Amino acid sequence: MDFKELMEKFGGKLDAQAKWDDCVVVSREYLHNVVAFLKDDPSCKMDMLVDIAGVDYLTYPNHEGPRFAISYAFKSLKHPGLRLRLKVLVSESDLKVPTISDLYANANWYEREVFDQFGIVFTGHPDLRRLLNHVEFVGHPLRKDYPAQKRQWLSTNDYLLPELEKRLEALGYWIVKRSKEVETKDNEFLEGSVKE
Repeated sequence: MDFKELMEKFGGKLDAQAKWDDCVVVSREYLHNVVAFLKDDPSCKMDMLVDIAGVDYLTYPNHEGPRFAISYAFKSLKHPGLRLRLKVLVSESDLKVPTISDLYANANWYEREVFDQFGIVFTGHPDLRRLLNHVEFVGHPLRKDYPAQKRQWLSTNDYLLPELEKRLEALGYWIVKRSKEVETKDNEFLEGSVKE
């Protein structure tokens, strides 16, 4: 693949630190357009998003520039062997990057993981909430300055049954008998709304 078009059209630059693969650094303003181009352009057809990973350069030797980066790994099924990694640098003072979940469905979960572990916000994401850590968790454990021995207690569960039942009903399934947890929560909600 010729990176010339990415560089000319979107201001991308080859990542000098990438030793094992082809990596292009793009600004977050162009990210969505670059990803759409990579997915649709016949010369590359990057139809598979392999991974999205966060990077914290806080203790990285000789690193200059923004503290964080997001790395996107793509693969083409139409052109076997064609792979590319995109990197977006993100400053600690502005941790926002546009979502690409409208282009790749699996980006939804990858972006939630990066948000949960690094605190990077994906603007436009349809359901940006914690994925691996519990709902009361404070901080982002894959940041280099997060205390490795810190423990956090969970006093409540993330209540997922109503959401699951809504999704099943939306797919045409009937909920024959609601779980006790859902019935209890529904009754608490109804009693609360009657009191008000």
